[in-house]
Amino acid sequence: MTETRHGAFPRLDTYGMEPPSIVSVDTFVFRAPIATPVRTSFGTMHDRPAVFVRVTDADGVAGWGEVWCNFPSVGAEHRARLVESIFRPMLVEHRVVHPVDTFHMLTQRTEVLALQSGEAGPFAQAIAGIDLALWDLWARRAKLPLWRLLGGASGEIDIYASGLNPVGAETLAREKLEEGYRSFKLKVGFGRERDLRSLASLREIIGDACTLQVDANQAWDLQTAIEMARGFAPFDLGWLEEPLRCNRPVDEWRALVEQSPVPIAGGENLADAATFATYVEQRAYSVVQPDAAKWGGISGCWPVIHAVRAAGLRYCPHYLGGGIGLLASGHLLAAAGGNGMLEVDANPNPLRTLLCGSIATPKDGRVSLGDAAGIGIVPEPAELRARITEPA
Repeated sequence: MTETRHGAFPRLDTYGMEPPSIVSVDTFVFRAPIATPVRTSFGTMHDRPAVFVRVTDADGVAGWGEVWCNFPSVGAEHRARLVESIFRPMLVEHRVVHPVDTFHMLTQRTEVLALQSGEAGPFAQAIAGIDLALWDLWARRAKLPLWRLLGGASGEIDIYASGLNPVGAETLAREKLEEGYRSFKLKVGFGRERDLRSLASLREIIGDACTLQVDANQAWDLQTAIEMARGFAPFDLGWLEEPLRCNRPVDEWRALVEQSPVPIAGGENLADAATFATYVEQRAYSVVQPDAAKWGGISGCWPVIHAVRAAGLRYCPHYLGGGIGLLASGHLLAAAGGNGMLEVDANPNPLRTLLCGSIATPKDGRVSLGDAAGIGIVPEPAELRARITEPA
């Protein structure tokens, strides 16, 4: 246990907790059918999948996490099998002295296997979901909301409606306005003229009082991104998200930040602490968006968030999945403080709405995460499966 490793984290011994011993690790795979596919510039989701992880200790306390699994279409079942076959044996009877130590243990013990199999992403996503569950478990043992365990001053956060597709964005935006949203994000990357028409229509609907962002999902090269950013300038955007592929040289991202009239956002597809450190130090993003269910969980993302805040950059967690990961992301944002917003997918998904607590009912663009222990909900898998119905 080193000071460097634990320096950004709360001292868990402050709460008088004995390190728990893990007795079971369970995964639950769900697929919710949807009437309207969710489209991005690189692919389409024809249903809404989720992989939930439950970690239970010897005292019967259970923590919940979620593994990112949106793509490819068979990803959910595959990631669940990774948790069951590889990580469960490492965790059962494991004594969790600190979640960050367990995060590094799982990462180090599977590093060569992830390289050998070419599956670094799925391995990292499985570890992230387990880590979220371990932190939820710790917060429940401490009888504290996760945001407070992490040192947050308030459980209130701003949110925005994301995932607005070029088709149907107007209708969905009107619905979300009625529900209490005051910020929105539109998918772009479908051609210059179509993107500009979609933006103009959406800005007219939500008015100038609401904030508006766009997400290109890695659609362009540098020159195209610069040209598109300049074309977007009149719409007063909060940010342009992932205009370049995530693996483009950091110099390209810096050049884009310097030449774009719109703030540049990214980070959901970065998957190690060193890369995040480079992008933060080089100020290659204006808005940094780690996804805690995709890489890092809390143990990996929390030091990144601290670095982002220390650099004066904006932290806005990326998230597009079920309610468990959404709640964990909201607690991270609340603990971090600052002027960030939580991403809430606007498209229908019962795996989100049935499990996200107060996030489902915003008021003037804000929600309160409350004071219940952990992430604030206790999922019932059998009940949830019974409530997922075919779309009308």
